[in-house]
Amino acid sequence: MTLIKSISGIRGTIGGNVGDNLTPLDAVKYAAAYGAFLKLNSINDKLKVVVGRDARISGPMIHNLVTNTLIGLGIDVIDLGLSTTPTVEVAVPLEKADGGIILTASHNPKQWNALKLLNSKGEFLSGADGAAILDIAEAESFIFSEVDHLGQITFIENYMDRHIDQVLNLKLVDADSVKKAGFKVVVDGVNSSGGIVIPNLLKKMGVEVVELYCEPTGHFPHNPEPLKEHLTDISELVVREKADFGIVVDPDVDRLAFISEDGEMFGEEYTLVACADYVLSQTPGNTVSNLSSSRALKDITNKYHGGYQAAAVGEVNVVELMKENNAVIGGEGNGGIIYPELHYGRDSLVGVALFLTYLSKQDLTVSELRATYPQYFMSKNKIELTPEIDVDQILLAMADIHQQEEISTIDGVKIDFEKEWVHLRKSNTEPIIRIYTEAPTQAEADALAEKTILEIKSIAKL
Repeated sequence: MTLIKSISGIRGTIGGNVGDNLTPLDAVKYAAAYGAFLKLNSINDKLKVVVGRDARISGPMIHNLVTNTLIGLGIDVIDLGLSTTPTVEVAVPLEKADGGIILTASHNPKQWNALKLLNSKGEFLSGADGAAILDIAEAESFIFSEVDHLGQITFIENYMDRHIDQVLNLKLVDADSVKKAGFKVVVDGVNSSGGIVIPNLLKKMGVEVVELYCEPTGHFPHNPEPLKEHLTDISELVVREKADFGIVVDPDVDRLAFISEDGEMFGEEYTLVACADYVLSQTPGNTVSNLSSSRALKDITNKYHGGYQAAAVGEVNVVELMKENNAVIGGEGNGGIIYPELHYGRDSLVGVALFLTYLSKQDLTVSELRATYPQYFMSKNKIELTPEIDVDQILLAMADIHQQEEISTIDGVKIDFEKEWVHLRKSNTEPIIRIYTEAPTQAEADALAEKTILEIKSIAKL
């Protein structure tokens, strides 16, 4: 059982002891800390917060606890009910709210839930703001309102439809072109809110939809992280249905993966690459992803004479760098598409609409489109060290050994070689170094990881 407190919110497993897991008392405590933070930092006399949840079994319980805590603080609540992370992000500025809370543990299994916290722009909190909320929670520094000043709740249950309309109104989304293409698509909604919103978006674009695990019961039929080893059912169904491709989202619909018509993975890393290819072809400019994302995005950006920058891992870091560089599109290699024309948040609806539009204008199958992109392969490993070993010193030594290469130290150490790279990140909770490598072949990526592990062991004298 686990409770993880971070600057982006609180995440944990349901049940167990207070303070060790996400219990009702913990949910109330951190919702109260967030509300107290908003009251301290807002010039508005009356505050308003948007709240939505995914379809997790614990969702209604946590939802009621959080919304009523905010009401107890005198904060009005816009309750979206069953929703998605990007839908709440879109709703916050549209409702002129002071913040938003999404109740979801994203790709974690059903035992987990979380409070993800947003600012008044519908974007994830800065590190400083998140830290301030943790301090308020630790001190239990919140004052609840008297009876005449309690907040009120307003229910708006059609915000996913409003979100769809916002996506369809984007200049680069061409529903007519998609409808003429006559696509047939299989959707795996992992029995969460994506099973509602993604089929509805597709139908509005004239796509024939085959639904798989689209009932929002919260009983995830497989591990909800959209990785190849979890997606055998949809891969088989795409082939059996002779579909043009398959779409997979995680429970809160901010990660997006495609299955090609032959049942093979398009690759989460290449979701962003394909969407960026289309956007850059129409609106040349800059792009941003994180340090652990594929080099393919940089290659595509260079093709259109744009500039590419890599941010530290974490959506808030990617968004900050996108703003600094006026990026026209960005995101993370885990299938997270951030398209600023709508909002600064990972959004699978935007990714689906852009991808469908691009595909409708190509005389290519999905697998043929995938083959047009630079081919890279990743290897993800970790090395466990003893507690007395100074992990920071090991990272500095690795940077020194490879000082003749291109080095980034904004998030651990990333070493860019001519045709491959390695990214080393330390764990904040245990003596572990995570090792991400990418190369033109899987064998080369694995070999680079093995070589890096040997170098680390030599430095640490293991």
